[in-house]
Amino acid sequence: MLQALIDVILPVFLVIGAGYATTRAGFFTYAHIDGIMKFTQGFAIPCLLFAAIANLDLGASFNPRLLISFYTGSAACFVLGILGARTLFKRDWEDSVAIGFCCLFANTVLLGLPITERAYGPENLVGNFAIVALHSPFCYGLGITTMEIVRNRGKSGGELITAVGKAMFSNTLILGIALGFLFNITGWSLPGAIDDALSLIIAAALPGALFALGGVLVQYRPEGDLRTIFMVCAISLLIHPAIAWGMGTSLDVPDDLFRSAVLTAAMAPGFNAYIFANIYGRARRVAASSVLIATVLSIVTIWGWLALLG
Repeated sequence: MLQALIDVILPVFLVIGAGYATTRAGFFTYAHIDGIMKFTQGFAIPCLLFAAIANLDLGASFNPRLLISFYTGSAACFVLGILGARTLFKRDWEDSVAIGFCCLFANTVLLGLPITERAYGPENLVGNFAIVALHSPFCYGLGITTMEIVRNRGKSGGELITAVGKAMFSNTLILGIALGFLFNITGWSLPGAIDDALSLIIAAALPGALFALGGVLVQYRPEGDLRTIFMVCAISLLIHPAIAWGMGTSLDVPDDLFRSAVLTAAMAPGFNAYIFANIYGRARRVAASSVLIATVLSIVTIWGWLALLG
């Protein structure tokens, strides 16, 4: 199982490492990396989210007990991350929200799906898909709303609602998700040529994003932020799955869905943690380093959770 885990995670690190090495060597400049980041963040990943949700079976095992178990942990870790950054490390509120988002957004797709599949087989991914369908809307909705509240504190209720709405619907990730749900519910489909073009763009989304993350790490090294980063790692890798385990046990979640909830909660922060920090220009060094370091540490912690799950 450990070898299988390495087989899943190692390719991710090789792509990140390629971005880091080529940027460090000067083959790519920071401007090049920023361009790749803009493409993946603003266009390719929204296309990926659109296609994933448009083609998802929304009625397949949306077990409320499963979703409560996972998302209670997500929300609790978001709050813990904000309070920890604010009280323990004296970060301002905007930085604290970005750090909290790192604790909120687990890598449900790039790590969660393949690791669960390798551990329990493709027939046990139903719970994962239910979590994935709501993950980006839930996390971005909570993160953007909270960030806009702290950025616009002191303004009237109407101004605050306007600011939140503008931030939500000017975010291409949210627009991609919303369009995906629209196509899913209506049954609309894209013409064949457009769908094929979309597939080509989607194929570049995750590799491009990971490559850009490697280049970003050249700019944002973890010096001075290591305690904050390890707080994010502890919350993401230990506290979130522990909450999912406790909630799933108390709610008597079926075994296959219980495993999906706990194992998905045990994933390291996803790349979207950095995307969120980059959107607002806050705690980018913490976010980029947390994604990398937590993913390394997750080799050990996921192995532990798999052993407990049996």
